[in-house]
This record gives sequence, C-alpha cells and structure tokens, in this order.
Amino acid sequence: MGNLNHQQLADGLDHIQDSPSNAGLIEMLVIRPDVDERQVIDRAEFEVGAGLAGDNYIARGSDRTEDGKAHPEAQVTIMNSRVLNLISGGDRERWPLAGDQILVDMDLSQSNLPTGARLSLGTAVLEVSAKPHTGCAKFAQRFGLDAAKWINSDAELRLRGINAMVVTAGSCAVGDVITKV
Repeated sequence: MGNLNHQQLADGLDHIQDSPSNAGLIEMLVIRPDVDERQVIDRAEFEVGAGLAGDNYIARGSDRTEDGKAHPEAQVTIMNSRVLNLISGGDRERWPLAGDQILVDMDLSQSNLPTGARLSLGTAVLEVSAKPHTGCAKFAQRFGLDAAKWINSDAELRLRGINAMVVTAGSCAVGDVITKV
C-alpha cells in the first residue's frame, strides 16, 4: 500500500481521538540497537537516566544538545498506535520504522498528558517531558511527506507522540496496561 494523502489521514482522526484517556494498552515495544536498526521486543527494562535497556539513546547522543550528549528529556519516545496504524496503512510490520520505543493505544494529547504527567507501565514510571516529539526527514521518507506534515500539524493532539524520562526503573511487557499516575 502506498502512503496516505492528507485527506485520508484527516479522515482517520475521529478514531484516533477515541483512544482511551487512561488504562491504555501497550501494543508494541521496540529498541533501536544502532542507527536505522529496529528490534521488536516482548519485554522492556527501563533505567533512570538511561532510558530503555538495549536502545542506543545514550550512545547516539543528540545534535540538539550543546555537548552532543543524549538529550535528558528524550530518553523514551511514545506514540499512539492508532496514529501509527493509520499512517502505516494497517501494516504492523512497518510500525518499528517510526523509531518510537513504546506504541500504545492511549490519548497522548497535551490536555490528557500535560508536561510533568506520570505514566505507570508495569513496574516502571515515566514522566512526560516538555521537549516536543516531531517528525523528521526519515519519518517523511518512510511514511510520506503528507504523513510527516500531518503528525506535526497539531501540537495539542501530539499525533507524533511524546518524549518521556524514566523516573522509576522497572519493566513492562507487550499487553500491559499503561495508566496515568
């Protein structure tokens, strides 16, 4: 299936906005062992200050920090699975291409999860950071320019997802519930 155009994406918005505001479901967990590599995992281990075990978050660093080190507010990325399902044309095999580590059926909007909100998943607790999570050139290559523009078009809805920081180390698994603390 080809990439969806803006109207096709907009037509799916109502379904996305019906996502649970609490007690969402973890549908997929992904680590990025190296640049452009993805590994779908069944269980994730979270470490305070280091994000998701096995992910290249620390080693990759960031071109958006003065010292080039990993951005402390972007340890973990979370994306709504309904958004990703729409832009991938329903092909779950393409979900890891988004580059997000946690794919959940949950409302990630600013009004539901403001900066500082905490999420419990398994035994871990994450905190929503102020750093916006936006689509990049790689996202546009993988899902189309219309998808990249669409997911960045509404800061309130956070269609691209959110950045989070680990505040309590722990683990979670696919199928676990994610809730607001």
